[in-house]
Amino acid sequence: MSLRIQINGLRDVERFQRPLEVITDLFFEENDVSFEPVHDPDMIVTFLLNGEDVCVVRGTLTANGNVLKAEYEKNLRPYTDEKERFKQVKNTVFHVYLTLMQQYTGLIQHWGILTGVRPVKLLHQKLRSGLSKEEAHRQLREDYLVTEEKIQLMQQIVDRQLTVVPDLYELTNEVSIYIGIPFCPTKCAYCTFPAYAINGRQGSVDSFLAGLHYEMREVGRFLKERGINITTIYYGGGTPTSITAEEMDRLYAEMYESFPNVDRVREITVEAGRPDTITPEKLNVLKKWNIDRISINPQSYIQETLKAIGRHHTVDETIEKFHLARSMGMNNINMDLIIGLPGEGINEFNHTLMETEKLMPESLTVHTLSFKRASEMTKNKEKYKVADRDEIGAMMKAAQDWTKQHGYVPYYLYRQKNILGNLENVGYALPGQESIYNIMIMEEQQSIIGLGCGASSKFVHPKTRTITRFANPKEPKVYNEHFVHYTNEKLKMMEELFR
Repeated sequence: MSLRIQINGLRDVERFQRPLEVITDLFFEENDVSFEPVHDPDMIVTFLLNGEDVCVVRGTLTANGNVLKAEYEKNLRPYTDEKERFKQVKNTVFHVYLTLMQQYTGLIQHWGILTGVRPVKLLHQKLRSGLSKEEAHRQLREDYLVTEEKIQLMQQIVDRQLTVVPDLYELTNEVSIYIGIPFCPTKCAYCTFPAYAINGRQGSVDSFLAGLHYEMREVGRFLKERGINITTIYYGGGTPTSITAEEMDRLYAEMYESFPNVDRVREITVEAGRPDTITPEKLNVLKKWNIDRISINPQSYIQETLKAIGRHHTVDETIEKFHLARSMGMNNINMDLIIGLPGEGINEFNHTLMETEKLMPESLTVHTLSFKRASEMTKNKEKYKVADRDEIGAMMKAAQDWTKQHGYVPYYLYRQKNILGNLENVGYALPGQESIYNIMIMEEQQSIIGLGCGASSKFVHPKTRTITRFANPKEPKVYNEHFVHYTNEKLKMMEELFR
């Protein structure tokens, strides 16, 4: 039964509603938040806001005969921009609301009021603005209610990123390239990426690749004419190794032909996430074009789990393909694991870590399962039973302990909506084997140009750092019919950006 919550005292409801609903979801799975009077509500939260230069927010929570109170204030004098002032007022309201909810439930949200994808970016911004580490950490702790454990994780990641990419803040005049290949052997139950089963689609694949080659040529020509270099190139999807070895060969030849100074690109990654797509022929093609950073993603080493989530490879195949890739010169292999897959608890996850130990990939990304709105898993939630909050937390702790014991260091982090246990996804690497692309995409210090189906471009203005997004269509058919139009639109935006 849904918990009915009535919220009083807020004007400008439109701008408060969704964030307060998101915070409520952290505490109660079934809830109904209303800003209008409700008949016999289970909980009433009332806000009182005062002050022009200093915003004081007082909150009262009434439920089950209990009355809880919280208060927080924020000095608005340093903020002259009206939009920024209102943002600080909102954050003060969220601070009070989260405090009341934590008091009522006894649950501590380690990320505080931060519900966005990129918490580490916030710490980068504070440190770049000239704040000391101590002051930046104090603000995260007091203004955002982030716990000390998460602040230390964020700082460790910032330090590692600046070691790996010392010129991180100076790369706005370069770009990175993301190339989306929208095909997979099958679609996984938790997936919302543009991924289409490749079998029987050869005509669609041919048309798609023709469009992708066109995009690469046109964007490459633009970059060459303006002397803009590429920092990293990342082939994602889907599964980029779903296409044939011959198609891969032509694609990488196009990359070297079209893009400027490919021999000076810091890193080229090809996701080979599905072990059932890896063959000696495809590995030879990667080797031919000097690509040695790939992903081979087990997700889990429990066969029943792989079957339940729609991955048609076996555990043995993952191990076999890892050894094959290693024997053929792939010396920077990433593996993805997912915490909280259906039917898995701490014992199953510990087994997965033990199997990972036998392979020791150069980097390991530990994802926490997220119920994404459009995934098969979310549409049929009752079919996919997952661990509770405490067990999810125990699995994350096991991952942290295991990586530390084996010499892996956290180097990037991101969060998602509806993530189990309100946790995070963390990329760990052996020092010197970090993915530069993952750092660039998370910290948004430069433009990333998306080519191919479902690829999203993120244009970061070199001076103002304003971000503009532009997405290619997700459907191969739509992409195949309109790739010229989408390429031209992108080139216009790039023209504005790099005048």
